[in-house]
Amino acid sequence: YAWDANEEYLFKAMVAFAMRKYSSKSTTQISNVLLCNVTDRVSFWFVVTDSPKNVTTVPGSEVEAAIRMNRNRINSAFLLSDKTLQFLKITSTLSPPVESSTPVWLIVFGVVLCLVVAGIVFLVVGGIQKRKKKNKASTERENLEEKGEVTVTVENGVPCEALDLKAGHINGVFAADDERFTSL
Repeated sequence: YAWDANEEYLFKAMVAFAMRKYSSKSTTQISNVLLCNVTDRVSFWFVVTDSPKNVTTVPGSEVEAAIRMNRNRINSAFLLSDKTLQFLKITSTLSPPVESSTPVWLIVFGVVLCLVVAGIVFLVVGGIQKRKKKNKASTERENLEEKGEVTVTVENGVPCEALDLKAGHINGVFAADDERFTSL
């Protein structure tokens, strides 16, 4: 974007602000920030002076520390980031990692709890349905026994037809061979 006198004034004001916040002195003014070798590509170097006569300069380490401490405010003033607004000799600071509002352990706990509750519900519903089927089968068996149509016995949980002991039962496999053997 266009770098003009207003942008220079804003930059000087932000550096003066950083110096005041860092050193807790109210002596740093906008006039104490001097820009030198300004180019068309917005490249320059600057000096911060300590006296009103601009004779004594502030040590570079203090200026670096002040800019490092207030770098986010300077970037925000120009709507730039550490990648677009670079200060030589001042390494860019990494932004703090973003922390989610919900801890990870709480999400994992919620998922596990939901799975446990779903399993319990599945087991309860399955047990109720199994009991209903069992009750329905036993009532059908009782109805058939009352009518005298079929006698059903249950062995090992498997319903079997009872033999009619009065009439006897003939096994069809051995029906033809029945005459060869001696009856008991």
